[in-house]
Amino acid sequence: MSSPAARFDRGHTDDLMTFLTASPSPYHAVANAAERLEKAGFRQLSETDAWDAGSGGRFVLRGGALIAWFVPEGATAHMPFRIVGAHTDSPNLRVKPLPDTGSQGWRQIAVEIYGGTLLNTWLDRDLGLAGRLTLRDGSERLVNVDRALLRVPQLAVHLDRSVNSDGLKLDKQRHMQPIWGLGEVQEGDLIAFLEEEEGLPQGSVAGWDLMVHSIEPPSYLGRDRELVAGPRMDNLVSVHAGVAALTAASTAEQLDHIPVLAAFDHEENGSQSDTGADGPLLGNVLERSVFARGGTFEDRARAFAGTICLSSDTGHAVHPNYAERHDPSHHPRANGGPILKVNVNQRYATDGSGRAVFAAACERAGVPWQSFVSNNAMPCGTTIGPITAARHGIQTVDIGIAILSMHSARELCGADDPYLLANALVAFLEG
Repeated sequence: MSSPAARFDRGHTDDLMTFLTASPSPYHAVANAAERLEKAGFRQLSETDAWDAGSGGRFVLRGGALIAWFVPEGATAHMPFRIVGAHTDSPNLRVKPLPDTGSQGWRQIAVEIYGGTLLNTWLDRDLGLAGRLTLRDGSERLVNVDRALLRVPQLAVHLDRSVNSDGLKLDKQRHMQPIWGLGEVQEGDLIAFLEEEEGLPQGSVAGWDLMVHSIEPPSYLGRDRELVAGPRMDNLVSVHAGVAALTAASTAEQLDHIPVLAAFDHEENGSQSDTGADGPLLGNVLERSVFARGGTFEDRARAFAGTICLSSDTGHAVHPNYAERHDPSHHPRANGGPILKVNVNQRYATDGSGRAVFAAACERAGVPWQSFVSNNAMPCGTTIGPITAARHGIQTVDIGIAILSMHSARELCGADDPYLLANALVAFLEG
């Protein structure tokens, strides 16, 4: 790439694959993002402490969410923000409060379906278990059993002769409970197993937020390795790119705004939580940043009025086997660059002026870009974009990269698109 604004190349995609493997849950994703930010000189703030007015990089962690920002030298109280928004969660199977179950001599784990999961993609796949344990003293421990521990076995074709003619039909309650062994069900087995795995005293775990993940690592795919297959691309591709872009922007010689990364949890089930985009977290952080610099409500209003957010989430690449499901004149392609997502019914927040902002960033970065709009006969998905725009009254533009197999246990993207996205985000954050 010839543009001087371009910071990333195929090495960014290599690093993304490392990030995906190390982030099997939202809690791991924000921990890994925080570690990268700290290496770039950012420091963590506690929400219960008073915040100072100094310059430099800062971040806040809450559960599976992270808000990070960089205050340039001499920043005024009314300096506007430039925000990259993303989400850390992905559709999957999550462990229920009473996890130990089974029948017919099989020991199983009771799971609940999280988000709009493509259920069949979790069948006959070696699964690990990851998430967060809360101990009786209130402390938390990340856990990642990244080996073949669980499996959701599909019914053999001999016992379902119509599966290839009438289609696979899965009951979320009866058919999706993974097995993890043989024998009688014993209450407390799973948590006792995890305590042993983590070297914790028996009975020390008081709460848990656990989920399964495919243990198959990301990999390049295709004759020329021009594709990448991997888990949780929706939407850790954007989280990873956002971290890289924010740390790059923090080294800019001059900024007339405050670059921000907002990585939320719970987008896949509506964003209504204290760590979701429909919660108060982002607004509280931005306001406290204004007030820490001596600002008033007037300064807050001025800052928000000049703020722009790029809501970065994956979108649909044209599918070669189902091209009729796409709008006939909008066919985003893998390795064609990031996509601008438009929906006039506000499922996406992009408008014409937002289009101009995104186009200018891509031009500065030397990055090609594409447009996406849904087929009129198909329902359109949504993102944190409209929520962010409506909740905070800030201009928001929906973008992302084009992928196949969205919401599968294993998704597919072009190998160049992650770094093209990151370069566009750097140009946007630097302005």
